[in-house]
Amino acid sequence: MERRLLEVSLEGGGSFMESLAFDSSTSLSQEAESDSLSKDKHILTLAAITTITILVVGVVGNLLTIVALLRCPRVRNVAAAFIISLCVADCMFCILVLPFNASLYIFGKWVFNDILCTITPMIRYVNVGISLLSIAMITINRYIMIAHYSLYTRIYKPVWIACMIIFCWLLSFGMLVPTLLGIWGKFDYESKLITCTIVKDENGRSAKTALFITAFIIPCLIIIICYTRIFWVVHSSESRMRKHAAKNPKDINRTSKEKKEAKNRRNEWRITKMVLAIFLSFLVCYLPITIVKVVDSEVQQPNLHLLATIMLYLSACINPIIYVIMNKQYRQAYKTILMCSRPRMLSTTPGPGSSHGGSNGMILNDVTGNRKTLSLTQNVNIEQRYRDKSKDEVSRTMVSQVSIALTPVRMSELPQIYDDHL
Repeated sequence: MERRLLEVSLEGGGSFMESLAFDSSTSLSQEAESDSLSKDKHILTLAAITTITILVVGVVGNLLTIVALLRCPRVRNVAAAFIISLCVADCMFCILVLPFNASLYIFGKWVFNDILCTITPMIRYVNVGISLLSIAMITINRYIMIAHYSLYTRIYKPVWIACMIIFCWLLSFGMLVPTLLGIWGKFDYESKLITCTIVKDENGRSAKTALFITAFIIPCLIIIICYTRIFWVVHSSESRMRKHAAKNPKDINRTSKEKKEAKNRRNEWRITKMVLAIFLSFLVCYLPITIVKVVDSEVQQPNLHLLATIMLYLSACINPIIYVIMNKQYRQAYKTILMCSRPRMLSTTPGPGSSHGGSNGMILNDVTGNRKTLSLTQNVNIEQRYRDKSKDEVSRTMVSQVSIALTPVRMSELPQIYDDHL
């Protein structure tokens, strides 16, 4: 009897010891995993500081861009509509995603609820989709303006522009609906990356590869094709101008044409730099994260994922630099907003002795109250220059302003012509 009790006791003790060993090994494995996540505190601290910096710069830069585009008439064009949409998406990303991601790097773990762990990665992926689709839309706009101007005014009407922007947002959200419903992957916390992202569902499926093809490869192809065609059209136009100048060396307008050709060459170089900036930002910000997520789907190199993610964050503050700072008109719009001044305007009133006063002249009034009188000859010359400028903007395939999308000459450009003459 005693022997039987001893056996039972030993068996129970063995089970208890096995349980202790199992719990101990589990705890050790969890600690090891936790240590592997934050084994380099310096990297996480640097990631947190970088994320917060991007947050501040991104919010300020994008809000300033939105206000400048809305308040300054000179920069209101088709491209501005897409840029505003892009800035709104970047602001949403900076405000609703980056604070939570910064806390991840500070605490080393997700400290919020599961709902936020679903919302934040979804907004991040939506931002990527809207950014790439908006760039593609701007590129298409630029291509149609240069190569098919006859279609431009028919396509780019306010209603259609609004539809294009809505399409970008709906498609970006729509691509993530299967993941949101758990049909094709799911949003969850990834301990190896210390972040909430798309992970495999119970069936081992993930939407990352499909999103890579749909939201990255296709927009890239569209941009490459459009810009290839743009450069071909520009180069052909330049060649025709050179041939015409060679056949007519004694043309009385040779000096004027040479000036225009030199200006066109400068504009072509500016366009080249703009295109290079677009593609560099496109590749530097988006390509690393998409490649890393596809190639290292098992997250064997978490630090590499972290670096690629931070580079993706940079797109939220790089976009205003590329699409706004490189354009002179946008810089002027920035200055107007920062100086808290009204956009410069110009009005005309009859001068003494004109058709209303009897003088062969007119008076120009600017917002500062300064008055400048022009003679009738000057008036005619200025009007002729404005008509020539309008025709030149429509017929040339180059742009006179370095902007994301070409637009026809607007009446708001008339003050600049008057100032040049004065």
